[in-house]
Amino acid sequence: MTTIGPQRDQMIRNAVMRRPEAIADVSVDLWEKLACGLISIIGEGGFQSLYKRSLHLTSATFPWMESHPSSLQKDTGFADLKICLAEQDPTVAGEASTALLITFIDILALLIGELLMSSILRLAWGDDALDTVVKELP
Repeated sequence: MTTIGPQRDQMIRNAVMRRPEAIADVSVDLWEKLACGLISIIGEGGFQSLYKRSLHLTSATFPWMESHPSSLQKDTGFADLKICLAEQDPTVAGEASTALLITFIDILALLIGELLMSSILRLAWGDDALDTVVKELP
C-alpha cells in the first residue's frame, strides 16, 4: 500500500516536469494557482511566511534560490522565482522547483492535515494532476 506523501511528491514532480523546456513558466503557474487558493484561507501574510520558510529550507540544497530577494507583492507575483529558475539548467531548475513545492506542501500538510492539503491541491491544480499520479503508481 502506498502512502499519500510519495503519491503527492510524484504528482508535484510530474506537474513541474510536464514541460521540461519551460520549467520556470510551469513552476510560476503552479505557485500562482496554489497561492490563489491558499491566500483566501490563510491570508497573504500566512502564505508569504510559509513560502519564505520553504525557500529558506530548500536553499540548503539549492543555495542560488535565495540569491534573488523573494517578493510576493501583488505587482511582482513570483517574478523572482521565475528569474531564478530560468537562470539554471532545466534539470537543476526542475529539481529545485520540485523541492520547493514539496517542502511548502509538506509543511502545510503538517499544519492542516493530508486530506485538506490534497483537497487544496486538487482545487488548485485540477483533478488530472492527482489522478495521473494514482494511475502511475504500482
